[in-house]
Amino acid sequence: MTGRGGRPPDPPTPDTRGPPLVDELMAARRAVKAAEPDARRRVQDAKTALGERGAPWWEEPSAAQAEERIAATMRALTRKRADSSICPSDVARAVGGEEWRDRMPDVRRVAADLASRDVVVVTQKGEPVQIADARGPVRIRRGPAL
Repeated sequence: MTGRGGRPPDPPTPDTRGPPLVDELMAARRAVKAAEPDARRRVQDAKTALGERGAPWWEEPSAAQAEERIAATMRALTRKRADSSICPSDVARAVGGEEWRDRMPDVRRVAADLASRDVVVVTQKGEPVQIADARGPVRIRRGPAL
């Protein structure tokens, strides 16, 4: 349980994917204290990505709830790595656990949606691409609207 009586994070969050999200949550909380713009949205995204907000992790989420967790995870990880990019599998692993490969089509669909709104930029070999047209590995970086 969290200190304020909130919901605990998703327990299957392994050490390999939890620390970047926890680091982003702590940075967002410091940003709230410093009254930085968009700090509360950062906290919301990090908590949703960790399973502390949104659909309860112990229940099967609806498609919309699952997509919101994917989007929140993508926003949180791209903020955390503002000067670099993330792999779509980083997001799939964070939300899908051991079944992360089954989540890849959902992650690609959400990435396409966020890219259409300039929240993220999908790249291949360093060049922006439409994820639906890309074959092979792609990377996701922070977009101008984030």
